[in-house]
Amino acid sequence: MGYIKKIVENKIPGIYVLSLQIGNNLVEDMENSYFMNVNKQVTLVCDKLAKDPHLQGGYNSMGFSQGGQFLRAVAQRCPSPPMFNLISIGGQHQGVFGFPRCPGEKSRICDWVRKLLDLGVYTKMVQERLVQAEYWHDPMKEEEYQKNSIFLADINQEKGNNETYKKNLMALKKFVMVKFLNDTMVDPPASEWFGYYRSGQAKETIPLQETSLYKEDQLGLQQMDKAGKLVFLSVAGDHLRFSEEWFYTNIIPLLN
Repeated sequence: MGYIKKIVENKIPGIYVLSLQIGNNLVEDMENSYFMNVNKQVTLVCDKLAKDPHLQGGYNSMGFSQGGQFLRAVAQRCPSPPMFNLISIGGQHQGVFGFPRCPGEKSRICDWVRKLLDLGVYTKMVQERLVQAEYWHDPMKEEEYQKNSIFLADINQEKGNNETYKKNLMALKKFVMVKFLNDTMVDPPASEWFGYYRSGQAKETIPLQETSLYKEDQLGLQQMDKAGKLVFLSVAGDHLRFSEEWFYTNIIPLLN
């Protein structure tokens, strides 16, 4: 994120960039990305944004990988200060159904994650202690997912209808979603454009426009789409693999 902050500042002189760190140092930030309850992370970020004097007039947000759906939760839950544009780069908005690669395959963190998932992804203990479990979406266990998911099912209106979530998301000027066409990390990659597996199986995926979330317009995504507020971008690479040129051409203009 330090690299991204630097290239944004170089391209837009004078811009204020807040790089969110969850914890007192980089080690804590990494550990919290696996083990700090996502709802607590969102509350912490909302508090930081509300207290930052540079952001009181509004701001653009950019989230990478799971940060994409976490910042969407910020947009839906914390409208003050206002978020102008939400840029999700590889975010998994319908969740994931696979944990194919873990950074550092021999690390203790990867071992812990696998052991927790094995214990039962929708148990209360795992949901409250493992970040990736909080957006684990089993298309063959939809009822269990909707009942026990403490984060994703909530922000996707699958636990009930929260009109405030819909109102706040629709207040965005643009909701930009970037999908990596050769993604081997996110399963399924369709989730990066808000698509997912068709319910009841894990082979066929459907686009956002064919989901009940869109058809019933539970989050206002259908209205946003028709108003030109949804932007679907793609990169012909693996997860979070993009060139500086692509970033300058496609993302920087959204921040001006």
